[in-house]
Amino acid sequence: MKRYSLAIHGGAGTILPSEMDAQKELNYTGALKEALAGGQEILASGGSSLDAVETAVRILEDCPLFNAGRGSVFNAAGKHEMEASIMDGATLAAGAVSGISLIKNPVSLARKVKDNSDFVYMSGLGAMDFAREQKVKLMDDAYFFDEYRHAQWLAVKDSSLARLDHSLLKEKKFGTVGAVAFDSQGNLAAATSTGGLTNKKYGRIGDSPIIGAGNYANNATCAVSCTGYGEYFIRGVVAYDVSALMEYKNLSLEEASRYVIKEKMVKLGGEGGLIAIDRQGKISIQFNSEGMYRAWVSADDDPVVKIFL
Repeated sequence: MKRYSLAIHGGAGTILPSEMDAQKELNYTGALKEALAGGQEILASGGSSLDAVETAVRILEDCPLFNAGRGSVFNAAGKHEMEASIMDGATLAAGAVSGISLIKNPVSLARKVKDNSDFVYMSGLGAMDFAREQKVKLMDDAYFFDEYRHAQWLAVKDSSLARLDHSLLKEKKFGTVGAVAFDSQGNLAAATSTGGLTNKKYGRIGDSPIIGAGNYANNATCAVSCTGYGEYFIRGVVAYDVSALMEYKNLSLEEASRYVIKEKMVKLGGEGGLIAIDRQGKISIQFNSEGMYRAWVSADDDPVVKIFL
């Protein structure tokens, strides 16, 4: 049997059973299962961790339930402004994009940056020029329009507020999506994608495309994908912090990821979580919020899908 492990997330935050009816829960769990199965199929057939995380994230980006790709929230101009990154743990090669629009799958553009350029990070109009050169699939505005997301924006568009993805004023949900994988060759990879904040201004960029903050992979330690309020995860350099604690302090993945999310981020005031896999294929999922859309599977265990604590 080929050894492999895969974990995915669709965001964390104040996700309460009382606010989730049976059909809505079924929709979310079904989408997570589909993304997990897409990545698992690649790993089970001996495919690479990079292909697995890109595929899983693409499926999540195609689902309007999650704040990434098709489900991206509206910015202050009533447009969609997306960002994503991907990293190869075997080589430490990475690709990232931000300030992009109309791209069907931002994670695949990030992969193109990694594979087909000398750069790590592209943004804005330049990233869009590169996307056209690479013949990445673009969609029109109508593809990204979602009535629920539009209503979120209308509620705050005439104010200076930039809100996290949410469904109620009392609810906060960090809608980033991501995946981490360990393949049969022993290689790790991580990918993260998001539509950012509702009503965001000034070209604001979160942690998702920043290597070491929202995304990181290193075969010597682990692969990490984060979800949370980006400003805190950037300041905490969260994804790399987990790896550094393993490398320099010899902590296990579980110890390092728990410490960063449950202690360091709590003290900093940051809410959210992460998924991670170490070089033995062990999975750790940590969050300090009420819930987190998450799923995981390995060669030895059946798929697990969870939303609440």
